[in-house]
Amino acid sequence: MTGVLRTVNRALVGLAGLVLLCVGGAVLAAGLDLGVPSWWPWSGPDAVLLAEDRRGTGGWRWPVAVAVLAALVLLALVWLLAQLRRQRLTEVLVDTGDGEGAVLQGRTLEDAVESEAETLDGVSSARVRLTGRRTAPEARVSLTLEPHASPAATLTHLSSEALGHARTSAGLPVLPAEAHLRALKHRPDRVT
Repeated sequence: MTGVLRTVNRALVGLAGLVLLCVGGAVLAAGLDLGVPSWWPWSGPDAVLLAEDRRGTGGWRWPVAVAVLAALVLLALVWLLAQLRRQRLTEVLVDTGDGEGAVLQGRTLEDAVESEAETLDGVSSARVRLTGRRTAPEARVSLTLEPHASPAATLTHLSSEALGHARTSAGLPVLPAEAHLRALKHRPDRVT
């Protein structure tokens, strides 16, 4: 079901983008006086979209129109942010080897990888987030490293130990991971 929703969502986003691109291009062409079709209501840089005689004098109509448009813009921004946000994986399907399967809570696996990653030499703190599908999860790992830590050695240990143990325990053939490393910043000591 989520695959169908994802496809419909992408089709709607693509269609909305195409319509906005066409309308924006036509408005830009009219504004630059490059020529627009004869049916287009705005025909040049000095033209107005609604003449005074078509606007009317209804005192309540324009504030309502502006409020509705502002609400539509706000909803569009919320929708855009929802598209950009990666969804957290709530559960992982574990292959038990007997033809059945088990479900592992995503947060439990994240906590296990975080705990093991924090025990690695030179790692001050770790955060793990699972994304992807429940049959093919992906990990996003953020590590804060101590000043003495070697990034290459830390990544090797993270891959072989923390992520390797998670992959084995969940019965996954692969567990792709994206790691973000940053250095721990210490406050300078004051010397008197």
